[in-house]
Amino acid sequence: MKALASCFASIVGTENTVSWEDVPLTQQQSILQAIASPNPPACIVYPHTTEEQAQVITQAHRNKWRVLPCGSGSKLNWGGLVKDVDVVVSTERLNQLIEHAVGDLTVTVEAGMKFSRLQEMLANSRQFLALDPITQDTATIGGIVATNDTGSLRQRYGSVRDQLLGITFVRADGQIAKAGGRVVKNVAGYDLMKVFTGSYGTFGVISQVTFRVYPMQEISGTVVLTGEAKSVSQAANVLRGSALTPTQADLLSTQLVSGLELGQGLGLIARFQSIAESVKEQSNRLLEVGEQFGLKGTIFSGADEADLWRILREQMHSCLSESVISCKMGVLPTSAVEVLTQVDMGWIHIASGLGMLRFEGDNKIDQVLGIRNLCQINGGFLTILSAPVKVKQQLDVWGYTGNAVQLMRLIKRQFDKECILSPGRFVGGI
Repeated sequence: MKALASCFASIVGTENTVSWEDVPLTQQQSILQAIASPNPPACIVYPHTTEEQAQVITQAHRNKWRVLPCGSGSKLNWGGLVKDVDVVVSTERLNQLIEHAVGDLTVTVEAGMKFSRLQEMLANSRQFLALDPITQDTATIGGIVATNDTGSLRQRYGSVRDQLLGITFVRADGQIAKAGGRVVKNVAGYDLMKVFTGSYGTFGVISQVTFRVYPMQEISGTVVLTGEAKSVSQAANVLRGSALTPTQADLLSTQLVSGLELGQGLGLIARFQSIAESVKEQSNRLLEVGEQFGLKGTIFSGADEADLWRILREQMHSCLSESVISCKMGVLPTSAVEVLTQVDMGWIHIASGLGMLRFEGDNKIDQVLGIRNLCQINGGFLTILSAPVKVKQQLDVWGYTGNAVQLMRLIKRQFDKECILSPGRFVGGI
């Protein structure tokens, strides 16, 4: 282990190479939740430049050392368990702004930049990155891309793939490669960016990304409708077919509704962001829809609205128990309410049918498998993101039933013939 750490220290310096025994306990626990073997990696390496990152991966490739790439580690426990990791390579110190083209509405940053820091920088120009990741304070831009962590802003702005214009990454053999560009109309390498988005670091290690950004809106307002499942479903159908243009629109489970003290039953939450007159008009129209179906309606604005979305995220993703199983799922949008009535905690986007479910307590495996079956019957899927290691060892984390696994294996072989990057973490144990 010391020899391996010494090898990387010669590239990035001893201060940027942390031996396992010197890794803080909480960070050790996070890493151990991501790996299948009881043997920990030898060290964590923190490159400061893309060139250093490339040299680190080159060294790993030459020695066939297995690499677990990460950013801050906030989503290391997502996906499948990684097999026999030798070294963790973090982009956390690769965190500089490369270019912000204010007039072109694009920004290029290194992969380790924190999402919250980037938003603060963009806010100085009255712009923002239209993503809503789960851990907004700790998530890095590279980690968001690698896990496709979009959030409910996809209602208006689309997914990570829709906003990603270009990437620079280090191949498994240590070569630096690029796809896309820094302008909105450049589509070169578009398919390659699709491959890397949501690939969990299995095809390469992202070092830089270019996103399109958007002007900040004048004002914001959120409407929450709560009540019986059938009525909430009807209101959601009306909203989907209306001329209203929410930036976020989600269905909430009963436990989330009660936890937020919004009433009883299921919930429909919709955020409108525009000029003041538009936000007021659209909010009132959605309240009228709720009244037609006997739903309780409330409008939130200002600090109350910001607190509502923050608390909602915390309720959904806080880890108060080691037995929590968090899942990403998708169904036909019209089937979302059926899923939410059978779980305690869930959050599903009304337009895409994508969402998050949370299961707490022991012996929840049968319930998870039952909901997975329900999602598949309704044209969807259920993937386990985070769960105790013993649970992931018992289940197929991805639950993929499509016909693309062989194609993905071929892509893996093309990009990482020695299988040193995140081995076992992706679909089909790739």
